[in-house]
Amino acid sequence: MSKQLYRSRTNRKIAGVCGGLGEYMNLDPTIIRLIWVLLILCAGTGLLAYLIAALIIPENPNGY
Repeated sequence: MSKQLYRSRTNRKIAGVCGGLGEYMNLDPTIIRLIWVLLILCAGTGLLAYLIAALIIPENPNGY
């Protein structure tokens, strides 16, 4: 069974992108969130990338 990338329904703050990435990569979602904030503050492209990811990555159909 292959892994699928989904937005998290349970581990979410805004759209569940960081929670889903954390589940997919077996990392703490807080680390993903910190990296995303650094991308927003330093490069400015993090916000656009987050919005695109929220639109493209489907929500988890299993409810978790």
